[in-house]
Amino acid sequence: MSHLTVYRDDDPDDIVLRTDDAAVIADALRGIGARFERWDSPVVPPLDATPDAVLNTYRPYLDELMGETGAGSADVVRINAATPNLTALRDKFLSEHTHSEDEVRFFVHGSGNFVLHVDGRVYDVCCTAGDLISVPRGTPHWFDAGLSPDVVALRVFTDTTGWIADYTGDDIARRFPVS
Repeated sequence: MSHLTVYRDDDPDDIVLRTDDAAVIADALRGIGARFERWDSPVVPPLDATPDAVLNTYRPYLDELMGETGAGSADVVRINAATPNLTALRDKFLSEHTHSEDEVRFFVHGSGNFVLHVDGRVYDVCCTAGDLISVPRGTPHWFDAGLSPDVVALRVFTDTTGWIADYTGDDIARRFPVS
């Protein structure tokens, strides 16, 4: 189940908010410029579906989203035990970074935590299948799919070169293990 935990950024033990209510999650994230919503698709592709099959399943949602955001491309990412260089990939995602465009993800299968660092707060959003999250450009954040990930997600890009991170150098992600 999706949930949000908000902490003060100087104390990982000081929980400001914890909720699994999607409307409360969306409202809290909207307050920092992020987007969270649930997509209730009548069809969910199988875990082993091809990237094209996954994209086609969610095409109506993608077309609307890409029209709203001006995004130029979408693809499918799979992160699981068979992912090459999984440890290095996880380390890369776990380092706080920003992007020059919104980072938009829709979780088809599995779960992962997007953790946003904004205005003295840490927003740990556990996204699960059916969740859409959009992290605004320039927002410091990190991502963790866990030690044994099994995630399939849609990625939506404005810049067709794909995922490019600008690392902040802050070690905050090491101080805030995901919830």
